[in-house]
Amino acid sequence: MTIQEQIKEYINSQPEKKRNDMQELHQIILELMPACQLWFLDGKNSENKTVSNPNIGYGFYTIQYTDGKTRDFYQIGMSANTTGISIYVLNIADKTYLATTYGDKIGKASVTGYCIKFKALKDINIEILKAAILDGLKE
Repeated sequence: MTIQEQIKEYINSQPEKKRNDMQELHQIILELMPACQLWFLDGKNSENKTVSNPNIGYGFYTIQYTDGKTRDFYQIGMSANTTGISIYVLNIADKTYLATTYGDKIGKASVTGYCIKFKALKDINIEILKAAILDGLKE
């Protein structure tokens, strides 16, 4: 199965409201990042144990760990969670930036170091979310 097929299957497996929001977000992110590399992580580790929610990833950057090791990963991620949707903006070094820059403006969302979590698209300002995503592409 291709990455695009895995993404489509994952989105289609969600309840209708969440599925519609995720399809819309997927299109929005692809419009912001038209030539990006796509990723799909099924949330399982090397022993096939579930360790996280499945994630759709967009873009490419190299994570630099404090021990000097590096890992190729995506810049922007999206996943369904128990209460809604999480958008991950991973390529921002300052872990207070998202919350201080967008926390007050985005609407009904929880904004942490690299994650914007919300129940439904209708609860947030999509233009503010787009700005946060674009910030994650700058560095």
